Amino acid sequence: MFSRFGNIRLGPDSSRPEFGTTAWFAMLFTAGMGIGLVFYGVSEPAGYNAGGGPNPDEVTPNTPESASEAMNFTLFHWGVHPWAIYIVLGLALGYFCFRKGLPMRPASALYPLIGNRIYGWLGNLVDILAVFGTLFGLATSLGLGSRQVNAGLSELFGLPNVWWVQALIVAAITSVAVLSVMLGIDKGIRRLSVINLWLAVTLMVAVFLFGPRLYILTGMADFAGYYIQHLPQTSLHVADPATDPNGFEFQQAWTLFYWGWWIAWSPFVGMFIARISYGRTIRQFITGTLFAPVGASIVWFSVFGGAALYYDNVRDTGIADVSSDLAMYELLGNLPMPDILAGLLSVLTIVVVVLFFATSSDSGSLVIDMLTNGGDPHPIKLQRFFWAVTEGLVTIVLIAAGAGMAAGDTDPLNALRSASLITGLPFAVVLIIICFGILKALRTEDVRVQVPGTTPPSRGGESKVHVAPPGDVDRSKAQSGSTSASGTVDNSGPSDSSDSGA
Repeated sequence: MFSRFGNIRLGPDSSRPEFGTTAWFAMLFTAGMGIGLVFYGVSEPAGYNAGGGPNPDEVTPNTPESASEAMNFTLFHWGVHPWAIYIVLGLALGYFCFRKGLPMRPASALYPLIGNRIYGWLGNLVDILAVFGTLFGLATSLGLGSRQVNAGLSELFGLPNVWWVQALIVAAITSVAVLSVMLGIDKGIRRLSVINLWLAVTLMVAVFLFGPRLYILTGMADFAGYYIQHLPQTSLHVADPATDPNGFEFQQAWTLFYWGWWIAWSPFVGMFIARISYGRTIRQFITGTLFAPVGASIVWFSVFGGAALYYDNVRDTGIADVSSDLAMYELLGNLPMPDILAGLLSVLTIVVVVLFFATSSDSGSLVIDMLTNGGDPHPIKLQRFFWAVTEGLVTIVLIAAGAGMAAGDTDPLNALRSASLITGLPFAVVLIIICFGILKALRTEDVRVQVPGTTPPSRGGESKVHVAPPGDVDRSKAQSGSTSASGTVDNSGPSDSSDSGA
């Protein structure tokens, strides 16, 4: 970011950003964090605070020390690490697709290392891993969202809090996601993301105004400082099951789940943020996708988690004692406000979760469409419809599986967690290899040479715009061309862009 490569654009040198900063950040934030912020925003810090986190023998629960530890590990899971993972694939795809003319598929990020084999079985294998990782990573998030919506409806209207109601909720919200993804990025996903962002901000401001404002403000600075101070230690520490069984169990139950979840999400979020970041410089891309979302996450958890910590530690309200599904509503019920206003905020919470659900699903559907269509940024509408519906069906299956586990005295979230770990960990190897690929390509980039112009990706419609500066790279060309050191292809053969892809 601070090197000479920071000024390189994800596109030709004459390109400029396709979306405004507010819309770009809204799509980044809602796609990258989504439902999890609402689901765990209260329950995770409150739970760590009451249980001592990974060090229950060393930290007294419900004390200022436990509050700092609780927020430290919450931000450890939701701060720099997930966005650092997303940046790897997002930057690589934005660079190779928009600047080097390769298809929008994860395999393209390996071009400097494996060359034209990205068009063969090896490249297809990488894309298949990305499809399954995206599908099950999204299903995990959507499953959590359906549980929280069901819990809110149960609190407000007495609706049964059971798996089949959650399945109906998934089906209903999936229909909203289908409509959004069919409308395209500009008319559907962008508008829904902006609305979602402002409603989430409204909810956060309301909790701040009616909650312990001084505690939240002072805590925000303390929590951020504590997190930054201990970041190297928490990042590198691996608990020994023999000498630190509590820490080992904590890392298995929480940290490994989150790392698997983020890696499973990385093809989806990476491809999506690459798709919406055309024309931005590498410096703008890294700054926008790392510091802005991490800062927003710190503020979000400081407000919601900080309020929960205050009420549990000072007022002894027992927010940590309720399930994760109900923690947000329990916090709203403890705010000093009229019951009718608390009810309205509960409704707003449900709406925010629904919109996070829809924006994650429609963005994920668009990404899977591109993956299964050879990297075409504008797949046909029927294919968009198919994958949006498939995501909903996979989520329903995992919810049903979790209900079966619950009947056997097992945590119903285990099915969702297992899906993330199983699909995420294999892709971790791919991400490591991609790091070497993008470094190799950037080292051969001559920043003094102007890259000629190209057509930017279209915001909507069905036109098959192949965004390929300075020339179309497809299967026929790649098979007949020669690879340059920078990862581009010397296109000496005939053009046939319809044959590009996996």
